[in-house]
Amino acid sequence: MRAYGAVKMGLIKDVAEAADRQHTPKIAFVAPATAYESSSGKQISEGDVDLCVRALSMGKLHHAMMGTASVAIATAAAIPGTLVNEAAGGGDRDAVTFGHPSGTLRVGAAAEEVNGEWTAKKAVMSRSARIIMEGNVHIPGGTF
Repeated sequence: MRAYGAVKMGLIKDVAEAADRQHTPKIAFVAPATAYESSSGKQISEGDVDLCVRALSMGKLHHAMMGTASVAIATAAAIPGTLVNEAAGGGDRDAVTFGHPSGTLRVGAAAEEVNGEWTAKKAVMSRSARIIMEGNVHIPGGTF
């Protein structure tokens, strides 16, 4: 699916090229909201999210959610009738909270239809900070 999608999007000319371009396009699986346990053990209830999403990155299921995929999910949710919009309950939306393996994320978007073509007008998201490294830096005396 990813390889054929890349051809349709003009990212590659032939599906064989997809092996050398595993980072795009991303594929996400969406489903209606359901209760689940996050990777940290936190219980997420069905009412905490509008839909559930899992995404592939570099051929593997991602442990959380990539920022680019989050914006795409928000934009698709803002367009009535898309699979993401329907999984989130349908209708007009300017934001969606989705469940992913590490927890939940609220993202927003605005899209506009002009002459039968949809265009993303705005995307809104925030990320939580987390420790990614700890260590020491040794600065020689007299440096400052």
